[in-house]
Amino acid sequence: MTSGRAAVGGAKMAEERLATRRTPLPSAKSQKPWLKKAAEFPILEKQNWLIHLHYIRKDYEACKAVIKEQLQETQGLCEYAIYVQALIFRLEGNIQESLELFQRCAILNPQCADNLKQVARSLFLLGKHKAASEVYTEAAKLDQKDWEICHNLGICYIYMKQFSKAQDQLHQALQLNRHVLTYIMLGKIHLLAGDLDKAIKVYKTAVEFSPENTELLTTLGLLYLQAILAAGSMMQTHGDFDVALTKYRVVACAVPESPPLWNNIGLCFFGKKKYVAAISCLKRANYLAPFDWKILYNLGLVHLTMQQYASAFHFLSAAITFQPKMGELYMLLAVTLTNLEDVENAKRVYAAAVRLDKCNPLVNLNYAILLYMQGERGAALAQCQEMEEKVRLLRDNSSLEFDSEMVEMAQKLRAALQVGEALVWTKQVEDPKSKHQTPSTSKAASFQQSLGSNQALGQAMSSAATHRKLPSDPAQGDSPGSQASGLGAKVCSRLTGIPGGYLLLISASNAVLCLA
Repeated sequence: MTSGRAAVGGAKMAEERLATRRTPLPSAKSQKPWLKKAAEFPILEKQNWLIHLHYIRKDYEACKAVIKEQLQETQGLCEYAIYVQALIFRLEGNIQESLELFQRCAILNPQCADNLKQVARSLFLLGKHKAASEVYTEAAKLDQKDWEICHNLGICYIYMKQFSKAQDQLHQALQLNRHVLTYIMLGKIHLLAGDLDKAIKVYKTAVEFSPENTELLTTLGLLYLQAILAAGSMMQTHGDFDVALTKYRVVACAVPESPPLWNNIGLCFFGKKKYVAAISCLKRANYLAPFDWKILYNLGLVHLTMQQYASAFHFLSAAITFQPKMGELYMLLAVTLTNLEDVENAKRVYAAAVRLDKCNPLVNLNYAILLYMQGERGAALAQCQEMEEKVRLLRDNSSLEFDSEMVEMAQKLRAALQVGEALVWTKQVEDPKSKHQTPSTSKAASFQQSLGSNQALGQAMSSAATHRKLPSDPAQGDSPGSQASGLGAKVCSRLTGIPGGYLLLISASNAVLCLA
């Protein structure tokens, strides 16, 4: 009886346990939030975190290994893996490979402005500035408030020499986000355009925005010094040498090792006819900038003025080495050789000067005088005619005032060659302005191209003449020798004469500055 009751009780307990097991689990809605199971990432992006981690740690080999594995799993459809691999290729110098990968990213996600920016950046590094500007323009359509796109587009326009468009893009970038680099590039545009005042204004604004930036402060200080040099050079050009030297003293206190400064100071002393002091200053400028051909040019001219022909030959030859395409340098070298009594080499150098210089009639005039003195009347006449053709072209294309002494020498040469005295520049000689020019304001070489760079701040003009009278045959009253006496009677007084040698007229414009 008792055993039967126990059996019945055991059966009931077994039924209760079975019922408990069959009770359904609570639904997902009844679970607490912290019990939710994390959702799995899509297979295309599951290793992006690891790629990013290796990249920011600059562990590029491990990063490339993960990228390779990721691209194999996704069959090359993982945009982020391709993007980072392109960045690594660019850092390694493989610009073309990075460009191709960024283009794949742009195909996978054409609405992403960052992909187009990277494509344009790679094109820019490859030197394809026009193509880069076009891609940047497309990127700007997707994101109109990205200052970096405007900035980089402005840089592309700078390399394409479209400075107005570059300024517009850089100003737009500054409106979106003020950045030091944008100010620097905008200032450089004004410097390339030769507008020093606007460049100073831009850099002043940049210093107000970032007063702790040493590069901006240094550049602004140098621009102020350049402005002082510009003022001194203008005064120097107008003959105010003492005032110009006062300006240069201010600059010398701040930048005592400036080659352009000592070059300008030397030319001030040259204008004051203190030639020893001029040579000392120019020698210091040459020591500071031994490869600047303009300083060598000025040294050669000063030594030529002081009749130190061997030294003049040395510096003019060095200047020609650095500037082999300038005809006027060859002309001065020919003058030096003539005074060194090396006539044959002087003729060769004159021939090179005539071949290189297509606009300076002084080259032909000096060459014609040398040929005439050597008895080569036909060749001298040919040079005289070529000189007049150059003068005619210059007169028709611009309103120039030719140096009166140059015209007088040309008239005497024509008289000696018996070709008349009617010159195409006679009208300019009658201008009274040409008779009252000071050494610093002579326009004898104003038709020449400026010898300095786009930062050249002035020119110092000078001219000189030498002569030698050929003996005349008493049996021939109208011989070339007797006419040569009249031809050599006029010696230019604008500069200390260079006696001896043949009658040679020199007009040389001295480049003053080449500011970087």
